[in-house]
Amino acid sequence: MRARATLLATMATLLVVLTTACSGPGDAVAVEADGGRHLADVTPVDDPRAATGPATAVVADASVRPVTDDPDPQLPVTVTDAQGTEVTVDDVSRVLALDVYGTLARTVFELGLGDRVVGRDVSSGFAEIADRPLVTAGGHDLSAEAILDLAPTVIVTDTTLGPWDVVLQVREAGIPVVVVDSHRDVNGAPDLVRQVAAGLGVSDAGEQLAQRTQAEVEAKVAQIAQVAPADPADRLRIVFLYVRGQAGIYYMFGEGSGSGALIEALGGVDVAHEIGWRGMRPVNDEGLVAASPDVILMMTDGLTSVGGVDGLLDRLPAIASTPAGERRRIVDMEGSQVLSFGPTTADVLDALAVALYAPGQP
Repeated sequence: MRARATLLATMATLLVVLTTACSGPGDAVAVEADGGRHLADVTPVDDPRAATGPATAVVADASVRPVTDDPDPQLPVTVTDAQGTEVTVDDVSRVLALDVYGTLARTVFELGLGDRVVGRDVSSGFAEIADRPLVTAGGHDLSAEAILDLAPTVIVTDTTLGPWDVVLQVREAGIPVVVVDSHRDVNGAPDLVRQVAAGLGVSDAGEQLAQRTQAEVEAKVAQIAQVAPADPADRLRIVFLYVRGQAGIYYMFGEGSGSGALIEALGGVDVAHEIGWRGMRPVNDEGLVAASPDVILMMTDGLTSVGGVDGLLDRLPAIASTPAGERRRIVDMEGSQVLSFGPTTADVLDALAVALYAPGQP
C-alpha cells in the first residue's frame, strides 16, 4: 500500500509539473455542450485494427446534469479527509473545488451546488463554470491571494495542485480545506463523488450521483464490449502518450496512471502494462516500438503542441515503426475530459469508443 501511495503521489506531482510547463492562465477552453455522436448512433467498423487515420473524441453532450436542483446541505458536518485530517465545515455558500484534472469542480456542479462555486482552476473547462475567476496562476500554481480574495467558506482539493504551502496558508486563515483522494481511474469515480459530497454536507445527493455514475459506467462498458472484438488477439493495442512539444516533453503513461483502466474499459489492450511500464516515464524509441500500439491516445492540446499528426511523426520517428504510426491512428481528446474520471466517465468512454470503433463517421 505504501509503494502504491508513493507512486500515485509522484505521478500527481509530475503531472502538475508537466502541465505547468506549457500551460497558462488562459489555456482552459470551455467545452461546448454538444459535439460528437453517441456510440449507439454509429456503425462500428468490421475490423478496428485495420482502420486508418486520426480521430478526435468529442463528448456528444457535455452539459452538467445535476442530480438535484436544490440540495439541502446538512451542516455543520465533520469529516476525516484523505490525509487523515478532521475537518469541520459549517458553511458551503462559497465553494472552491480545485484539482489538476478539473474533476472536483465538475462534481460539485453535478451535485447541484454549482451556483455556490466562486472560482475555478485552469483545468475546469466545462461551459457552466467558464465565467468564474481563476485562482491558478502560471498554469496550475495556486494563488493564495486569488483564493483569499474570493472569501471561500470551504475548499475541496487534493494533492495534485500546489504549492502546498498555499493550501496550508488558506487553512491557517480559517478556511476549512477538505482533501480528497488524488488517484483517478474508471472504478474510483463513485467513491470520489462520495468524498466530495460528504465534505459539503450533501451525502444523500452524493449517493445518488455515485450510483448514477457507477450505473452509467457499467452500462457503457457493457455496450463497448459488444462492439469490441471478442478475441483478445484482435483487440486494439493502445498506449497513452503525454506530449508537450514546446517543452520537449514526451511521456508514456503506464501502470498506476489511470490510463490502463481507461483502455481496458474501452475493450483494448493496455500495452504499457504488458511491457511492464510503470507510472509516467519519458518515451524511448525501444519502448515505443516494443509496445507496438495499434492506437495512440493523446490530449488534444498535446497533439496540437507538436503540430498535429505530421509533427508527432517528425518528432518521434519511432512511431512510424508501429502499427499506429503506419495507419496514422492517433486519437485525441480534450485534456480536461480524457483522464478526469468523475461523474462524466461514461460520457468520456462513449466518445472514445466512437473514435476507436467508428472513426470517420460524421
